[in-house]
Order: sequence, then structure tokens, then C-alpha cells
Amino acid sequence: MTHRLQEYQPPEWAQSLKLIPKHRIQLAAPGVTPITEWKLPDAPEDFKVLLKRDDYTGSILSGNKVRKLEFILAEAVANGCKHVISAGALQSNHCRAVAASCAELGLQSHLFLRTLAKEASELKYNGNFFLDRLLGAHLYLTPMDVDYKDYTEVKMKELADSIEKESGETSRLVCLGGSDDVGMWGYIRCFDEIKKQGIEFDDIVCACGSGGTISGLAIANYLCGMPYRCHSIVVGDSNEYFYKEINDHLDGVGLTDIQAEDITTLYDYIGPGYGKNLPEHFELISKSATETGVILDNSYTGKAVYGLRDLMQNKPEVFKGRRILFIHSGGLPSIQTEIMVNSLLPHSTKSKVTFIS
Repeated sequence: MTHRLQEYQPPEWAQSLKLIPKHRIQLAAPGVTPITEWKLPDAPEDFKVLLKRDDYTGSILSGNKVRKLEFILAEAVANGCKHVISAGALQSNHCRAVAASCAELGLQSHLFLRTLAKEASELKYNGNFFLDRLLGAHLYLTPMDVDYKDYTEVKMKELADSIEKESGETSRLVCLGGSDDVGMWGYIRCFDEIKKQGIEFDDIVCACGSGGTISGLAIANYLCGMPYRCHSIVVGDSNEYFYKEINDHLDGVGLTDIQAEDITTLYDYIGPGYGKNLPEHFELISKSATETGVILDNSYTGKAVYGLRDLMQNKPEVFKGRRILFIHSGGLPSIQTEIMVNSLLPHSTKSKVTFIS
């Protein structure tokens, strides 16, 4: 697949950074994702909300993860890796994108997935988990409460060592969400795309689940003189954890004279926990779909938009202006599970089903 490698030339304003990727592989649909106006349900009337439609990046690769994988898997192919090992929750959007991308590129994907299930009979093959299997991924199921650094990452490294010992083939390990110093370049590149689209706005908002998306956007915004104010709605872990992640990315690219708090603001809207929801989340997801045709997911965009709207309603002073660009990072397959269907359908009161005899 080396013929798919494209030499990557960063924007002029990013050429002073360290760790610039040498290659990119186009995995997303050709062209740019559109920016469209959105009538966010129950948003204050003095705000204008725009959507960067990264849920349009393409079919089962839809979402923000594919932008990161374009750089990560280019590195894997260039280095001759035959296997890609990553991890996430059972319905991980990232892991599904890894499985799909690897299938396209002729690489074998290996996914460590956290689950509450104790045995095979308890598993339900739907949503992203079904797609992972359909796409040929090798799946390794772990308890839900294991620590990534102390357990999962160790198991991933052991698997890579075992594969190399048995076959002589090497593996590329991909961290949660693809949010390493290579994957982050997906959203440095996305910022350049947004900039070239020429649409006026004041603030950028995205979900924060692993830190790579907001790191790329905020670093790019800083390098361009901070024309916008960057915000991220935290949907898993803590603000402190993600400020540290962003600082690690800053160090990685050589920006040691600034701190994460200087270039972005994080807001905690985790609610009951990662992947867990309040009734208000489901109400917003359903209302967005019914009234605007925009599908949000329960783990990322649903919570992030809930947090965005709450800030617009109750803390409007945190924004630079009244024109908000929200990064729609996809996630549709993850709500096509029995649990999500049963949680969302009671809120979908507009739809009617009639049998015709």
C-alpha cells in the first residue's frame, strides 16, 4: 500500500513545529467537509451556530477519527507495519474507524475493547461492535474498569511483541482516540481547511474525549494569531487530565513557552460518566434529529452540544462573540444499539407508525 502514501506539506504557519509527519494517506471522502448553519434547538436567539460537518468524512469512516488515522496509518505503512493495535470501549467510534481503515489498506487490526459482558452469550453484535467484526478485526475483550496505562497498553505491547516473535511482522500501536502527536496533525490540517473556507465566526467548540481534536485545533489557532477562541466540552475523564494531555502535545511539537490554558478552555459536562447519559441528553439528541435532521451521538456530540447550549444560555461571557463553529465529529453507528434505541425512542414523539392492510 505504499503507493497510497502522499508527501505531506504542512501550512506555512505550521512549518516551524517539530514532529511534522512525512506522509498522509487519504482515507476520508475527497474534498472538504462543508460548514453549514444550524438551528440548534432552544439556543439563545442572539447566537448563530455553524456546523463543521466532519460527520460527512465518509461512510463507516465518518467522523473526526479518520482525520487522525490519515497520518497515523501513513506512518504505519511507511514503516512497513502489517498490524495495527488500538483500544476503546465496546462501541468505540475510533476502533471502528481503525478496523475500516485497516481493511482498506490491507492491514490487520487488533482492538482491545472494554465491556461489562462476562461471557460470549452476553454480547450483542450491533453498532460499532458489529462493524468491527464485519471488518475483520481481531477483538480482545477486557473488563470495563481496567486502567489504560497500567493494563490495556501493557497488553497491547505484549501482543505486538508476540506477533513479531511469531511472524516477524511489526505493529503500530495507536492510543485511545488516535490522539498522539501524529494523529493530532489531522486537526491542524482541519484548521487550515476551515481557514480556507472563509466563513466568519468567533469561537470553535468541539467534544473532548481523548484530547487530539482540541489539541490540533488550539495549536493551529495559536500559530495563526488566535483569530478564534477555542473551547472543548469534556465528556470523559477530567479537565485536569486533558489540560495535561494538551500540554504534552505542546511539548511534543516544540511549543514549550505556552500552556494549554493559554490556548483553550475546557468545560466538564461528563454527567454520570463516560458513555452514560441524563434524560436531558436523550431529549436534545431526539429534538436535534426531529427538528433539524442533525444526528448527535450519546457519548460525544450529544453531551458536547448539551454543554455548548448550557454555556450559551447561562455563561455567554465565555465566548469571544456570538458566532459559534461546532465541530460535528460523527458517531452515528454508536447510537444504533438496543440500549440507545430504547433510550431515544420515548423522546421521539413526532414519529408515527401505522400498519396498512
